[in-house]
Amino acid sequence: MKKTEAFVIGFGKGGKTLAGALAAAGKTVVLAEKSEKMYGGTCINIACIPTKSLVHSAALSAAQGGVFEEKAVRYAAAIEEKDRVVALLRGKNYHKLDDHPLITVVTGTASFLDPHHVAVVNGGQRQEWEADQIFINTGARPFIPPIPGLKDSRRTYVSESLLDLRELPRRLAVIGGGYIGMEFASLYANFGSQVTVVQDGPDFLPREDAEVAGAVRKSLQDRGIRVILSADVQRIEDRMEESTLVLRTAEGEEPLPADAVLVATGRRPNVEGLNLEAAGVELTSRGAVKTDERLRTGVPHIWAMGDVVGGQQFTYISLDDFRIVKSAVLGDGSRTTNNRGTVPYSVFLDPACSRAGLTEQEAREQGYAVKIARLPVAAIPKAQLMRKPAGLLKAVIDKKTDRILGAHLFCEESYEMINTVKLAMDADLPYTVLRDSIYTHPTMSEAFNDLFASLTEG
Repeated sequence: MKKTEAFVIGFGKGGKTLAGALAAAGKTVVLAEKSEKMYGGTCINIACIPTKSLVHSAALSAAQGGVFEEKAVRYAAAIEEKDRVVALLRGKNYHKLDDHPLITVVTGTASFLDPHHVAVVNGGQRQEWEADQIFINTGARPFIPPIPGLKDSRRTYVSESLLDLRELPRRLAVIGGGYIGMEFASLYANFGSQVTVVQDGPDFLPREDAEVAGAVRKSLQDRGIRVILSADVQRIEDRMEESTLVLRTAEGEEPLPADAVLVATGRRPNVEGLNLEAAGVELTSRGAVKTDERLRTGVPHIWAMGDVVGGQQFTYISLDDFRIVKSAVLGDGSRTTNNRGTVPYSVFLDPACSRAGLTEQEAREQGYAVKIARLPVAAIPKAQLMRKPAGLLKAVIDKKTDRILGAHLFCEESYEMINTVKLAMDADLPYTVLRDSIYTHPTMSEAFNDLFASLTEG
């Protein structure tokens, strides 16, 4: 039995950053990661970094054009480049922690023995650790729906396994119309695949503003991406040269042939194998680790952070979780999940779709009297210069206070612009500050001048 002051389970953004902070404060730290391919966490290895590398390469490939065979060669090169970037960052993350004299990285599957003791098993080797404080940062995994034939299909992938596909599929079927599915649909369409998205619900991007969702759908369809709504996948049948999704729609059964099938039906907290019962750690009704506003579990010396707590699955939320736990463990406990402000997010379509705050419908349902600002992206000079005129900007304003309740930016570089809106919202500034600010030209941000000058009564 070995002893450490802090034990972190999982090499994710929150856990690895906390490990460094605890070591900087003089504490001994052990960080356990079950796979050497996951040093650095989900973002670096199977999510943000590799997908954005491919998004960038796909956009370059689309601009070059050419026949499918030429695009397939560029796709294979893009996969190699993605692997290079991931390997570089994975190695840097590992050495940044393991080279620290107070941090030990151990590879293996961790599970609780009791509230203070953790076992780590790797093949035939087993280590047991006693820790004063334990932090759970095990992330999430893809949810696989019980569709007949899905698990046995040779051409079925989840997001992380599709990232390793070396051969560009001519036809890609995406099961699930959420953010992950739409991002992959967009980038593979840019690479040259014929993409079809299958969604069981009747509304496209139902969590987004309906007007913006409509603009996104039109943009995707203009790029050749087919979106099938209110369709259930009855089964998947493998044949020699292709797989066929058998869909049930209002018109009856419809076959959808594909060379690759992406299952993008959501992710679930990764708690299997942790033996949380032995530690007395409870789960929520949705299977996430149950925590309070300081991310402490019901066991006083055990915290959890990142996707495993069941909140918004963004790397920057995991980073903020680190700040909350650090505040609780090393600070005054003032930072909590209740005071992190507006959380922006972006879906890296082409162009990207970004949001902060409420939709128009949500604002009205909450009783706000609103004013609405709209601006077609074609009216933005920088968008025309970049040959990216598709899209829509929309903002929802509180009629009584002039505060920004929400913003929805479907345009090139919206992933940068939305952060400006988030700062204005967190500072409780009126929309007029963004309307009347001076911006450099030509930029996408200067569109805020015209967007917020376009207010109409809601």
